Amino acid sequence: MNKKSIIADSILGTLFIISLILLFRMVTFLGNFSLLDPIGDALSDVEVTDLVFSEIRQNPEIDRNIVLVNIGELSRREIAMELEIINRFNPAIIAIDSYFWGPKEDTLGDAMLRTALSRIDNLVMVSKLEYDPATGKYDKIKYSHETFNIGKTGFANLETNALSQYQYKVCRTFPPEMMIDGRKEKAFSVVVSEMIDKKAADAFLARGNEYEIINYRGNVMDYGQTRYGGRFIALDVDDVFQKRFTPDLIKGKIVLFGYMGKNFNDRSWEDKFFTPLNVRYAGRSNPDMFGVVVHANIISMILNRDFIDQQSQMAGIVTALIICFLTVIFFTWIYRMFPLWYDGLTKVIQLILVLLLLTASVFIFHWFDYKVRMTLAIIMVLLAGDSLEVAYGVLKNLFSKTKRKLVFRFSRSGQWKNDNQEAPVQVSHKY
Repeated sequence: MNKKSIIADSILGTLFIISLILLFRMVTFLGNFSLLDPIGDALSDVEVTDLVFSEIRQNPEIDRNIVLVNIGELSRREIAMELEIINRFNPAIIAIDSYFWGPKEDTLGDAMLRTALSRIDNLVMVSKLEYDPATGKYDKIKYSHETFNIGKTGFANLETNALSQYQYKVCRTFPPEMMIDGRKEKAFSVVVSEMIDKKAADAFLARGNEYEIINYRGNVMDYGQTRYGGRFIALDVDDVFQKRFTPDLIKGKIVLFGYMGKNFNDRSWEDKFFTPLNVRYAGRSNPDMFGVVVHANIISMILNRDFIDQQSQMAGIVTALIICFLTVIFFTWIYRMFPLWYDGLTKVIQLILVLLLLTASVFIFHWFDYKVRMTLAIIMVLLAGDSLEVAYGVLKNLFSKTKRKLVFRFSRSGQWKNDNQEAPVQVSHKY
């Protein structure tokens, strides 16, 4: 068997697979495949590494350095009262994941909130990055009304593909900082973290990633929506007002105020996200984590320096090309040596390879906190078997010197002829 011939055919087959992928991307970009939407909605927000968070890893410990406080549907007057109560117990930081856009009719309530905020020594408020569909960028930042814009601020935007509140909002990543109007704006969780441990926050930002994968520790009480409920201490509205906590729970801690439903028995979808911790990692039905709890997970990740690294897009493409080429060489050998067994053997091998790639992705993520990009490699492996039959059975024959004898060619005299027969005789008919 000619090894050079196998390599040459494998290069042809690999290029053909790449062409198919590029063609499909172009067609799906230009076309409208609405019939596939139900399948896409169910599977597009699923990643195999979700299994690590939801099923494989051991139970994380409770992070006792962060306490969450529910503001529910309280008025500004009542939020001010909550803040006053908590602030008496000397927390290290109070950070509020809520916007106060403008004055209310209850001017006394506004005054109380302003006073309560001004009495907090270390306060972090949220801002909001505004997206411009025309430019495809975040180009503006919005703050709470100047009356309440006290202390430091950080943007609270979390990365999802949802266009509205009630679509799937799967939150796996977040931007640590973004350029707005020529200056860097830091995320809410980063600002909180650097006030506690600047070295840890600086080490996190030094990674220089545009988006960081959130290494989720767990949830607050969630009634079984995740396997890791109760990993953060949380106080409900009544717990605060009735002081159902001890002073040491608050003293020196990071206290995050935010919306977690009207109360902890409320299953509200407002400001709630799907996360990899969801026990239903495919076909999810209910979001499992409030936004303020997502911020708590990010802060915990930064302060514990428990980061997740990710393979670059270019490295993922190179990995996919190598896996594809090796697969094509193997399939080409089978095509030459066992043509009658080709279909069955390649299908079995494809299934094994896909399972191996998926398993490798999961355990690399689990053992090394490193996310590899295997999607393109898996697509190429799945295309390899049938694509090579087309490439070798059709395309190669069209350009093969030995097969072209079956194709008519135009002779020098301007007549079409077949290489295997005489030129047709011209017959004149006289009537």
